[in-house]
Amino acid sequence: MKRTIFSLFLDLLFPPRCIFCRKLLKNKEKGFCQACRENLPFTRGGEAVQTGQFFTCCVSPLYYSGKVRESLQRYKFAGASQYAAYYGTLLAEAIREHLSNRYDLITWVPLSEDRLKKRGYDQAMLLALATALNLDDVAVDTLKKLVDTPMQSGLVEADARRANVLGVYLVSDPALVSGKRILLIDDIITTGATLSECARTLLSAGASEVVCAALARSEKKQ
Repeated sequence: MKRTIFSLFLDLLFPPRCIFCRKLLKNKEKGFCQACRENLPFTRGGEAVQTGQFFTCCVSPLYYSGKVRESLQRYKFAGASQYAAYYGTLLAEAIREHLSNRYDLITWVPLSEDRLKKRGYDQAMLLALATALNLDDVAVDTLKKLVDTPMQSGLVEADARRANVLGVYLVSDPALVSGKRILLIDDIITTGATLSECARTLLSAGASEVVCAALARSEKKQ
């Protein structure tokens, strides 16, 4: 599809920049530059997959460090919601490689209503929708967050993170998930406490299995 005059005009006013390093993109680059494609902290092979409580596995294409961390911080807290479209291409690639034919339904870890009002958008929902689009699929709303808990990033200990999210999610339509293998999407996985609690909630509502995908995982321990 040819670019419209309006889109060309916008590019002149606001030249597209790499979502990771913020450098101006060249003509054929979309979303992120070639240098970042080659040098970002990508997970390799089995590094992309980790296990957790209540979910079978979680795949992630990137480590949460350096430019990836800075980019996700802009995405979540500085209004850069447009990043979701490009994150979705990366996450879809990881899902194709590691989770092909492992799920029946795609969903996401939701924000509370209060947090959604403050932020203006649900970053995990946008990521799930973009990822599903790249997989020629759709993502559906299955979970509600009933309590606006403190942010997980502000809690250091794994036990505190687990306690912070215990019992705060509800399946909105149990019939939708009953007997289904669920692919649960979030932006970042660190201790896995949030994904585990969401997975537990889905399994309690009748889901047969939960697998997960997150754009970035915590850095590999040396």
